[in-house]
Amino acid sequence: MANWSDPRTESAPFATRSARTRDAAYDAGLRSYMLSVYNYMASGVLLTGIVALLFASGGAQSPAAAVFFGGGILKYVIMFSPLAFVMVLSFGINRLSTGAAQAIFWAFAAVMGLSMSTIFLVYTGASIAITFFATAVAFLSLSLYGYTTKRDLSGFGTFLIMGVVGLIVASLLNLWFQSPAINLAISAIGVLLFAGLTAYDTQRIKGMYDYVAGTDMMGKAVIMGALSLYLDFINMFQFLLSFLGSRE
Repeated sequence: MANWSDPRTESAPFATRSARTRDAAYDAGLRSYMLSVYNYMASGVLLTGIVALLFASGGAQSPAAAVFFGGGILKYVIMFSPLAFVMVLSFGINRLSTGAAQAIFWAFAAVMGLSMSTIFLVYTGASIAITFFATAVAFLSLSLYGYTTKRDLSGFGTFLIMGVVGLIVASLLNLWFQSPAINLAISAIGVLLFAGLTAYDTQRIKGMYDYVAGTDMMGKAVIMGALSLYLDFINMFQFLLSFLGSRE
């Protein structure tokens, strides 16, 4: 005979249903959060590409050619402005409103387009398109791996960041040596490093949801996550283009 006084006979199904509801709500919130990150990142890349294409429109007669090949201080302002925006977002995100962070992100993507416009003057359109497609496929695959894998990738973070620092140092030194072999090695290592960072950053951004869900930091976390993935994509694209792209 059923023990009608035992509350477990009725509470267990409700407890299970409640747990399922919480899990479903969490999964829906996480998907919405990650989709927002990817939407901002993809929109930033699109804005960068449009600005770069328009700025380089006209080839040798384009504004990009006048700025970058004509000399003057403006080219250095354009080249280093993206770094300034990244630093403002990285070190000032806690003091910025969500709206201000979004505005800075869009401004960064636009200025990055000005900075990258020279690729349309140096490389053929076909090689840029092929490299972009290859980068997009690699990025999606690596980001999907970072999102779905059960393996903890946090241990690779320090190694990858140190690798990027070493890559920057090597690139600066090669400005002096001007060695094609070193440049090729830098490009190959750069692709591998930012491929690893794509998976690592995706997992890190996913894990961040637990800390920002339901808080005022959610919007800012989306922007910072989009910025990280944007930088991974753009750097992987540029390094891949440097040794796969066909020059004009």
